Amino acid sequence: MKKLLRILVCCLTTVSASSLLADDSASALVKNTTEQVLKNVQQNREELEADPVKMLNLVSEYIFPAFDFNIISQWVLGEAWTKADHPTREIFTDQFRKLLVRTYATALLQFSDETIDYPEVPQKAGGRTVVVMQNVSGPNIKTIPIIYRLYRKKGEWKVFDVSVDGVSLVKTYRASFGSMIKNKGLLGLVETLSEKNRLFSQ
Repeated sequence: MKKLLRILVCCLTTVSASSLLADDSASALVKNTTEQVLKNVQQNREELEADPVKMLNLVSEYIFPAFDFNIISQWVLGEAWTKADHPTREIFTDQFRKLLVRTYATALLQFSDETIDYPEVPQKAGGRTVVVMQNVSGPNIKTIPIIYRLYRKKGEWKVFDVSVDGVSLVKTYRASFGSMIKNKGLLGLVETLSEKNRLFSQ
């Protein structure tokens, strides 16, 4: 899981603007995000490493606005989402987001010399979703295909899943959380996530 997320972070922050051929505004959004995040990390690496809060804020401000956490949370929880009340859904979504912010912040600081290629992917004319494919390679890793899935929400592109080497981030967490829900229930899962997030912030 950690290796998958590290590769995902590296790719997410280096998406080519030419990859999102279906929409100029999506391309501009990704290009600006890429430039701002990598420039910030490269110029302020020591400061960010010394102050975890600043790194968390960087991820929250520049990367995660492109994610639809409400949709991702629904798909990750599956049946448990439909049975949960509104307050529990909100708490889970908030804690799940914090978990991913921590994971991304840690992995982003490890970004080094990976190389990204951008195969063109034909898009369905008039479709509400966009598929973006990348190949990431480096001196110590094999070439790994990355597939991003985005959809339009109120005129903006939002990420709703990412697959790394054929492994879906949503499906991976769904399996992991499903086991925890089976043993502890949804509230138990929420408490576990909350505790991990509290320990990190201390």
